[in-house]
Amino acid sequence: MLTFRIVHKLYATSLYASGMRGRWNSAGNKVIYTSETVTLALLENMVRRQGVGFNSDFKIMFIEIPDDAVIESISESDLEAGWRDPNDYSQCQPLGDRWFNAGHALALKVPSAVMPLSYNFVINTVHPDYARVTLVEVTDLMPDPRIEDILKKYGLATGT
Repeated sequence: MLTFRIVHKLYATSLYASGMRGRWNSAGNKVIYTSETVTLALLENMVRRQGVGFNSDFKIMFIEIPDDAVIESISESDLEAGWRDPNDYSQCQPLGDRWFNAGHALALKVPSAVMPLSYNFVINTVHPDYARVTLVEVTDLMPDPRIEDILKKYGLATGT
């Protein structure tokens, strides 16, 4: 299964996991977040970076998760109201940490908090099958300049 990630060019040549906390992991759990489409990866990045970074410093990573890998899923119906809160990960992190610590599945399919009916994949970099995850391709991020123009119009992007 092909998934996508948008990163600064300094991190685009390898599958790097910082161990920083995220919606679905506590600090120290080394995971890589990917998205089911390039578009979702862009939206996730826009939210995280507050619209900054529509330039040649950012790349799209094409990441292949083996088709036979075990992938667990969390659906929106498994979650309570408020799970999408951008400042409160208290509902999602314990679920992701349980998945990570169990070590059964290489990836966790999770609903996007940014775009309903879309999904991200969290990859466990210490899982035995992680060695089979491959970086297939890296391309430039070249979204339509009108997107940044809209964000600038509303004071949401700095253009850097």
